[in-house]
Amino acid sequence: MPRLKDLRNRISSVKSTKKITSAMKMVAAAKLRKAQENALQARPYSEKLFNIVRTLVSSSSQNSNRPSLVFGTEKNITELLIVCSADRGLCGGFNGSVVRYTREKIRKLHSQGKKTKIIFIGKKAFQALKRENSENIIKVFSDVTNKVIDFNLAKEISDLIISNFDEGTFDSCNLIYTQFNSAINQEVKEKSLVPLVADDDGLENKNSIQQDYHYEPDEENILNNVVPQNLSVQLFTALLESVASEQGARMTAMDNATRNANDMIDNLTLFYNRSRQAVITKELIEIISGAEAI
Repeated sequence: MPRLKDLRNRISSVKSTKKITSAMKMVAAAKLRKAQENALQARPYSEKLFNIVRTLVSSSSQNSNRPSLVFGTEKNITELLIVCSADRGLCGGFNGSVVRYTREKIRKLHSQGKKTKIIFIGKKAFQALKRENSENIIKVFSDVTNKVIDFNLAKEISDLIISNFDEGTFDSCNLIYTQFNSAINQEVKEKSLVPLVADDDGLENKNSIQQDYHYEPDEENILNNVVPQNLSVQLFTALLESVASEQGARMTAMDNATRNANDMIDNLTLFYNRSRQAVITKELIEIISGAEAI
């Protein structure tokens, strides 16, 4: 049976841990509110711009001057993965879900005979995958998700993607990030950046979208200017979604940790009281036995 002093120390230690998890929960909740607002406000513009670019792509798909950044290359041998994770832990299964999805994606591509290149945003996924993919890493953007997400960061990443595409480093590019649904529900998503692939929801209304817009001067010139901007916007939106998901996952994880600490404190306190009562009873028995012997 543990000594009473050890039990008191353990209870004190768990109470200190509870204070930390409770404080982290409140901080995450405060950050989540702002991050959620930013993510939700960015969605309409991102979706509208994506629809416009998709319409331009469909109308210029038969033109020989179509930009290769939108349609990719014909080789389709090397795929670039943009992996968004967190720079810190203590956020439940947020980072683990991204790492598992990315590892499975890489395994699937290798089984198809394709090569991979990776750009990491956030160092947690990098730390988990660097050993098996050290030769395929182009760049790691670390210590960026702890700060306020700036559009210049998305612009820097999009410029890096475009420069590597022009150099022939990759043929297609996919973005892996976590979409924010609620504080307790985040989902790992994959979005094609190169080539620009329309999702199923947008394909149904493609013809109606085409009829609603008239472009000046022409689709090709507009595409050459809008596509880099769209790439930056899609990256920026994904970063905002990822940050909101991280804070939601951290708030939920710290809330669960605080609840577990409360349960542990209750169990340890109950065990401590029982142990103390047993010690008192034993001492009383010894005193009574000693008195009877006299």
